[in-house]
Amino acid sequence: MFYDYICKSYTIFLEMIVNFSVKNFKSVKDAVTLSFEPASGDELKEYYLIEPTPKVKLLKLGLIYGSNGSGKTTILYALDFLRDLVVSPSEKKTDRFNFKPFLFDPETPAANTEFAIEFFQNQTRYEYEVELNRDAIIRERLSHYLTAKKSLVYQRNTDLQKKLTYIDFGARIKLNKTHKETLEANTLWNNTVLGGFLKTNIESKELQEVSDWFKAVLNPIITPKTNLLGFVSSKIEDGAINKANILTFLKKADFKISDIVVKEKEIALTEDVRDLIDFLNQLRRLPKEEAEKLATNKQIGKELWFKHTIDNNGQESAYEIEYVDESQGTQRYYQFSGLLDLLIRNKSVFFIDELESSLHPDLVKHFLLVFLANAEHAQLITTTHYRELLIERDILRHDAIWFTEKKSDEGTELFSLADFDSSVIRKDTGSIYNAYKTGKLGANPILKDYHVSLDE
Repeated sequence: MFYDYICKSYTIFLEMIVNFSVKNFKSVKDAVTLSFEPASGDELKEYYLIEPTPKVKLLKLGLIYGSNGSGKTTILYALDFLRDLVVSPSEKKTDRFNFKPFLFDPETPAANTEFAIEFFQNQTRYEYEVELNRDAIIRERLSHYLTAKKSLVYQRNTDLQKKLTYIDFGARIKLNKTHKETLEANTLWNNTVLGGFLKTNIESKELQEVSDWFKAVLNPIITPKTNLLGFVSSKIEDGAINKANILTFLKKADFKISDIVVKEKEIALTEDVRDLIDFLNQLRRLPKEEAEKLATNKQIGKELWFKHTIDNNGQESAYEIEYVDESQGTQRYYQFSGLLDLLIRNKSVFFIDELESSLHPDLVKHFLLVFLANAEHAQLITTTHYRELLIERDILRHDAIWFTEKKSDEGTELFSLADFDSSVIRKDTGSIYNAYKTGKLGANPILKDYHVSLDE
């Protein structure tokens, strides 16, 4: 199962990322920031701009381009790592964080890694910062904007010698002494305060809102290897994803699929499973009657089938094909159709690595257009190599397009198309695609000639 997504009913509040920063994480050495604040102008505003609170506008799409190894996927993994820090806190003090700092510098491996994110939750703007090494959270801070001025929710520091956490709350935050001590006790030196809160039976509006945002709004990374089949199919079964909408998305994408059918199938126990049951029985770990029951009971699984309706000389014929026999592109778009339903009907943030994986270029464009035209309270961040999309000047905003490039020190640089002046890219003339292809925008591999001399 991919993960446990919590569907939330629609309210007038929008829960969006404002910006995200990371420093000293994998290929990122110096701090880089991905921002969803629009640069200027209202072009394509009905498709791109959303208002989480009055007079504040944010972009709902971010496309990241860059050569292989430039760090574009690292941006997504950094966001995913920050999410895990909050929603999956360590259970033991001895657990170490599974990440690597920037390694191409003698100083950075010993330096701390830093994350910062701003987002809206229930019309409140929050700013969350965390600094850590491989062993512990060094510093952590949560602030919010109740007015135009930022105010402290809490500041956390860690005594690395004693491996103890100390938390100071802002003047406006009401938390009694006992609850504060309980929260400190549950916040291990390698836990965030938000992670400690998830283990603690105390009440705090601010901590609840922020931890809810990380758990229910910000979703785990989706890579080309992520199999969403079980996730999407289970959500169709429990009603969180609308099956009729999935069929609509598939039909509009020119897949001749008229129905989605789930069939039960008896699963035979493999020899390995039977051997394990016998082994446990011999060790007396299973009562004899329980082992016999496991060995003789029928195991029932489920299979997904697609019904295709074909027009044969004016007469319709229906054929069913099992999911595993469909093309990779069909399987991928079925999974992405489930994401579209969630993006359109729920408050959510999804981030996808290599959006075009297994998909025809026209399907990539269609997926983005369906999202832009219909999603009103969700955000999508994706990396892509599909540069021909840059030809589509009438569907892309400059400030929604980002690039990653390796600097001379091998660190990742992140910059927006909106950073370029009119001498490089004009809004009314010229081609973004040609500028990118010819290297004017950077973020391309520097390839040598293709002749090689092999030593005999």
